[in-house]
Amino acid sequence: MPCARLPATTPAPTVDALVEAVLAGEHGPLPSELVATSVFWIHHGTRLAGGDTTYLNQYVLVRLGDSFGGCAFEAGEIDPVICRDSSGAPLDLLLREAPRPLRIAALDAYLSAARPHRVAAEEGDAEPVTLPTGTPEVRARARDAAIAGLLDIEEGAKVGLIGVVNPLVAAIRERGGEPLPCDFNLKTTQWGDPVTDDMHEVLERAEAVVATGMTLSNGSFDTILERCRSRGIPLVVYAQTGSAVARAFLGAGVTALSAEPFPFSQFSAEETVLYRYRTVSGA
Repeated sequence: MPCARLPATTPAPTVDALVEAVLAGEHGPLPSELVATSVFWIHHGTRLAGGDTTYLNQYVLVRLGDSFGGCAFEAGEIDPVICRDSSGAPLDLLLREAPRPLRIAALDAYLSAARPHRVAAEEGDAEPVTLPTGTPEVRARARDAAIAGLLDIEEGAKVGLIGVVNPLVAAIRERGGEPLPCDFNLKTTQWGDPVTDDMHEVLERAEAVVATGMTLSNGSFDTILERCRSRGIPLVVYAQTGSAVARAFLGAGVTALSAEPFPFSQFSAEETVLYRYRTVSGA
């Protein structure tokens, strides 16, 4: 099927505007009345069998009552001491004054509490996808096939991939797409495909875009959202970082979402669930 062409008749929303709306109580209780139960930090590395890339990931996470919010960040961007200083802080303080990764994690925790993904699935707005028990390779392939399954593209369509993981490159090819990989930390894919660090070049060439939630952390999400809206091309987001934040932009530029709330799939060998969302027009 051809890529959906989407109208861009209204100004693109922004992450900062969403934060302001949350602070004003437009999405639930006032954050000034809530406390970040705990703030914690995870640093881990992964090398999948058959690959030559070691993925190094840092996450800052916020627990808000019975919900969690998470955000990946670049090495050196924040310091572990932030966990001591921010645990028990009023949520509005984190949303207003914290470094961007912690702001996104706090926003994610708030929106996850306001409407958990499991509730969205119970109400029919999200499709739960169970990732199987197995090795990291088995689980990564299942996760990335679920993400690629949100693409509805013609054979040979150019798919911008902003935030590269090798199993997702393979999954896009299996869907008939031609990946245009973009990443700040990789030079080539597992198969030798060149990886550019020029997001704007990819956004100009792509017929559809798949972007990681990490774009919320590094501040590029608003640009990607606006460019996909202005060009009328689908934007699929795969999010561990800010899965509930990205959900807030469904129908406003984001056409589909693979949301993976904490604890993330790489931290377990047992079955876990991610949630797929689609707009009415699909992706």
